[in-house]
Amino acid sequence: MYVIDEAREKREIQEKYETIFRYFRRDISEQERTDIQNAFELAVSAHANTRRKSGEPYIFHPLEVARIVVADIGLGPTAVVCALLHDVVEDTEYTLSDIEERFGASVARIVDGLTKIDTIFDQDQTVSLQAENFKKILFTLSDDVRVILIKLADRLHNMRTLDSMAKDKQLKISSETINVYVPLAHRLGLYTIKSELEDLALKYTEPEIYTSIANKIKETESERARFINEFVAPIRKRLDESYLQFSITGRVKSICSIWGKMKKKGVPFEEVYDLFAIRIVLDSPIEKEKDDCYKVYSLVTGLYRPNPARLRDWIASPKANGYEALHTTVMSHTGRWVEVQIRSRRMDEIAEKGYAAHWKYKNEGVIPKDSGLDLWLGKIREMLEQADEKSALNFLRDFRLNFFAGEIYVYTPKGELRTLPAGATVLDFAFHIHSDIGLSVIGAKVNHKLEPINHPLKNGDQVEIITSKTQQPKEEWLQYVVSSRAKSSIRQWLRDEHARYFNEGRALVKGWMEAVPVPFNDEMEHRLMQGLAVLNRSRLYYEAAIGHFSEADIRRVFKADEKHGNWFTNLFRTSPQGKEIDLQDAIQEQVESKPETLLLGADIHKLRYYVSDCCHPIPGDDVVGIMMPNKGIEVHRTNCPRGIELMSQYGNRIVKAKWKKDQAVTFLTGLRLHGFDLMGIVKDIVEVLSGEARVNMRSLSFTASEGMLEGKIMLYIGDTEHLQAIIDRLGRIEGLEKIERIDHVEEE
Repeated sequence: MYVIDEAREKREIQEKYETIFRYFRRDISEQERTDIQNAFELAVSAHANTRRKSGEPYIFHPLEVARIVVADIGLGPTAVVCALLHDVVEDTEYTLSDIEERFGASVARIVDGLTKIDTIFDQDQTVSLQAENFKKILFTLSDDVRVILIKLADRLHNMRTLDSMAKDKQLKISSETINVYVPLAHRLGLYTIKSELEDLALKYTEPEIYTSIANKIKETESERARFINEFVAPIRKRLDESYLQFSITGRVKSICSIWGKMKKKGVPFEEVYDLFAIRIVLDSPIEKEKDDCYKVYSLVTGLYRPNPARLRDWIASPKANGYEALHTTVMSHTGRWVEVQIRSRRMDEIAEKGYAAHWKYKNEGVIPKDSGLDLWLGKIREMLEQADEKSALNFLRDFRLNFFAGEIYVYTPKGELRTLPAGATVLDFAFHIHSDIGLSVIGAKVNHKLEPINHPLKNGDQVEIITSKTQQPKEEWLQYVVSSRAKSSIRQWLRDEHARYFNEGRALVKGWMEAVPVPFNDEMEHRLMQGLAVLNRSRLYYEAAIGHFSEADIRRVFKADEKHGNWFTNLFRTSPQGKEIDLQDAIQEQVESKPETLLLGADIHKLRYYVSDCCHPIPGDDVVGIMMPNKGIEVHRTNCPRGIELMSQYGNRIVKAKWKKDQAVTFLTGLRLHGFDLMGIVKDIVEVLSGEARVNMRSLSFTASEGMLEGKIMLYIGDTEHLQAIIDRLGRIEGLEKIERIDHVEEE
């Protein structure tokens, strides 16, 4: 527990402040030093009576953000001033005008970009506060990239100090970090910050896994150090003989990276073969660095046999974020694979500090034209210009698809090179050429072969678009594209098309509802949209006008509602006095009729809870609820990718969730089995499940090939203890080598 000691705190504040000046990569002027001192004094005064959740003085936070900005990212004095002031406008009585008056327009603009939106969206549950916030940051980012770099430093320190926050806040912030800030740090080339953010997010979304891997890394530290020294010794000797200036280090891969490899390959920690990497950094002049890197590669592979499939040459073809290095995986003399990374000192600085390492500041924030970062920011500006202001969530999704994914390079018929997001299709390419071409495309010749509009493109494809004057976009086109330009153009065309039919469709719906008869009002219209699975009024009227449904469909919706009761709609219905109707009986009936439906707590039984189909949580799992617009509360395991995505988008709707004690209901989960195809093994499995374990199975399937057996079982379980007992029983069957819970259940 934090103990307040004001004298000690004053000393720490001063020490943290003075530490910042040790990290500048150039001499700073007296005016710059004065600006930083003034920003420090203002921040100390503004946050004087505020403490963090941990009990520490709030000023510790902006001081740490400023240190990260200069030490880990390599920014200059103006960025330090902004980091010190980044929470002043949001959390105190100072305004942007005050900041501009004292520090100038540039600082005020950056601080404004860092200031969170303070509007509360309580009235509109379809709005994602995080998406709106991120969109605002990007508007400023397109003018000054320091906004997002300082924001990343802010997020890193918040993640480092997340222990003092409540569980639901930890999940919200970690989910947002995974979905937005980790890929953004990666795209900007900030590998060290990306890795730390990933690890810290894993610490809160999957604490047991994080702790287990961290402990195993610590336990194997001495053995690993001994192995690295033995592996490196002959390399060091050869490099000394070559008269190259170099440094060699061995580093363990990040906890999140190790966990990713364990999941991808289905192996335990002990079987992750590239657990660590050897990094060779050369002090070579820029004109010789490439030749020297290839020389070292030849030397290393002369000592150890390389794996040809694991060579990555990012010197000849740097990554989109500017990363340059040679990666090879070689077999050591002890039979272990080892990854070796080879780079120059300049490449190493770019790898650690990303795009910030490219900049030669005459004026801070000025980015060289035609640099990778300048081209990337140009794409962001274009996307912001096309963005639908009413849908920040769509904007965030498109941004992630376009700027966090990889890239592919394709050619026009004339040989012009075009860059598209990974996963782009013929349709994306057509819109990339021109929106009019995209709206009328019917297919393409890809490498002289006719292909449909949803054909995925690959690196090196040559594409010739074919159009037709009679072609019109369709709703499903949105599923065929990944680029923001294509999505924006298709959505705009559909909006315009829906608007043309709005009045005609509205008149039809009004007449049909009056003929049923039901009143034509907002409540009945909403119920009709639910019954027809239509998302909004515009779409409802459009589909009515073009004949997708008729009066008979409306009669069917309201007849079913009257006969059976719309459980979903009734759930949120209020009495004339405005009080919630007690629906305990209806909810209990729902639980009994559908075992996958979960009632999490008697104190909040008037809300509908249902477990998600993607991860199928069961009692004993760490779970979280997210209030979904017009649906109820969706319960996910805290490590579920879909749940993490929802929490990152709707952090203001996270509901604390826990399991009821002694719940006599079973829940669907899955097991995946791997082993040898021995005679009678399937019979043994079924006997354990239906005999000893006494569980009900929904489905069971096995495939055998070349003497190996794989199986998938969907079964109903009481809780995690019950599940573990079943896994233990199955583990005693001869021939079964691995039994694992299906973390995220695919649709069957």
